[in-house]
Amino acid sequence: MTPNTTVRADAVVIALVGVAHATSHLFHLLLPPLFPLLMPAFGFSYTEAGFLMTVFFAISGLGQAFAGILVDRYGARRVLMAGVSLLAASGVALSVAANYWMLLLAAALAGSGNSVFHPADFSLLNKKVSPSRLGHAFSVHGLSGNLGWALGAAISGTALAWAGWRGAGVAAALVALCSVVALQLARPLLDDDRARVGAGGTAAGATFGFLSVPVIWRAFLFFLLVTAAFSGLQNFSAPVLGGIYGFSPAAAVGALTAYLLGSAAGMVAGGFIAVRVQSHERAVGTAMISAAIFAAVLASGLPAAWGVIPLMVGIGVGVGLAGPSRDLLVRRVATDALAGGNASPAFGRVYGFVYSGIDVGLAMGPLAFGALLDAGGRDGVLPGVALLQVLAVLTVLAMRRKAVPVPARSG
Repeated sequence: MTPNTTVRADAVVIALVGVAHATSHLFHLLLPPLFPLLMPAFGFSYTEAGFLMTVFFAISGLGQAFAGILVDRYGARRVLMAGVSLLAASGVALSVAANYWMLLLAAALAGSGNSVFHPADFSLLNKKVSPSRLGHAFSVHGLSGNLGWALGAAISGTALAWAGWRGAGVAAALVALCSVVALQLARPLLDDDRARVGAGGTAAGATFGFLSVPVIWRAFLFFLLVTAAFSGLQNFSAPVLGGIYGFSPAAAVGALTAYLLGSAAGMVAGGFIAVRVQSHERAVGTAMISAAIFAAVLASGLPAAWGVIPLMVGIGVGVGLAGPSRDLLVRRVATDALAGGNASPAFGRVYGFVYSGIDVGLAMGPLAFGALLDAGGRDGVLPGVALLQVLAVLTVLAMRRKAVPVPARSG
């Protein structure tokens, strides 16, 4: 079981893991805003620009399962520091890039670094934070990701206005290096139980037997559906809101910002809800259905233009409220599905696989919604977002079935 620790120790662990998570999200939004500078500098197309992000999320998604094995075998803090260091290397690669291939290298390094965060972060939180405060820990973790997106956009925006794209790479690298230093200074507090990792990590981490547990796949599918829906809003809010409500690109960005702020507020409130409710499936389902209803109302085109912002906030709040309960639900899936329960050292590989659904959704969603727009189906994007959220709720309800534990193999 996770030991009961002091509030101060829990707060420091939560804060440090949150800083690392924010650093990873910074690199999500570092390159895209820089495309107006990078494309004329290196002479590449929008397709090639999109391929940079495909490389990022493909490597991140594929790397998560492997990162989970490393977390179980060598400890979460070590793997987390390696990931943040790769992000720093990505920023340096961007700052010295001389051609498109070096930008691909920067994207690949960032994707490799990003792959470690869910297995490492959640393993640390589960092992180092008191169970009574895990709901708040997961709330802060999700909120820090949103703050990281905002920081990435701020760095890129400053680069567009003043410092240039090389300056953006340097700034991002410095942020990552500061995170590495903080993790190193906090080593006594963040170190994993090495005896437990050494005793069971090799055998447990060497098998993918947990993939035979259906509930693991339902959790993976949940993240794929949720993030695919989010990608529709994130990438195509400008043409969709412009076409349906006559929004300018700037107003559409404002609506997307309202969604992100609503999501952040929902995550904060969701942390308090998660530690009080008995059924996390019900909490996630209620929040996601509410978000789907707001998306369906927005898709109808019936509200006045002034109602778009409140509806986008409502969608964001629903998604945010679901976050902490969702993460506690995945924790239960991990402990139920693996022999040893809370004492199992295999959090890393389960979290690594389940949360790789996020990267798969972020890679597949834009392709599907983009194809829909190219086919003239602009009015189908928001209904598609709502449908994906409803399907995500169904996968959550299916998680109520108890998993049959996978026994840990010795030797």
